[in-house]
Amino acid sequence: MKKVEAIIKPFKLDEVKEALNEIGIQGITISEVKGFGRQKGHTELYRGAEYVVDFIPKIKLEIIVADGMLPNVVEAIEKAAKTGRIGDGKIFVTPVEAVVRIRTGETGEEAL
Repeated sequence: MKKVEAIIKPFKLDEVKEALNEIGIQGITISEVKGFGRQKGHTELYRGAEYVVDFIPKIKLEIIVADGMLPNVVEAIEKAAKTGRIGDGKIFVTPVEAVVRIRTGETGEEAL
C-alpha cells in the first residue's frame, strides 16, 4: 500500500476529486494548507501599504491506495491539477506499513 500526498491549487480541487472518483477512489482526506516553493510569495497592496505574502494557500490531498492503483491515481491527479503554470504543486508517494479500519478491525487492503 502507498500513501499519496498531493499539494494542489485550491481551484483545482473539484477537478481532481472528480478524476479520482472516476477511477474508483472513494476515500480522500483534504486539508487547507499554506506554503511556497519556486513560486515564492507575492506582493499585495492593502490600504496603501505594500506587504509580502510569503505563504500561498494550497490544498493537500492524502489518499491511501493499493500498489496496483498507484499509477492510475498519480496520473489522474497530475492531469486534473495541471495548469502548466508555476505553482501547480507536487505529488509525494510513500510506503504504508499498516491500515486498520477502527469500526470493523479489518486490516491491510481490506481496510481501504
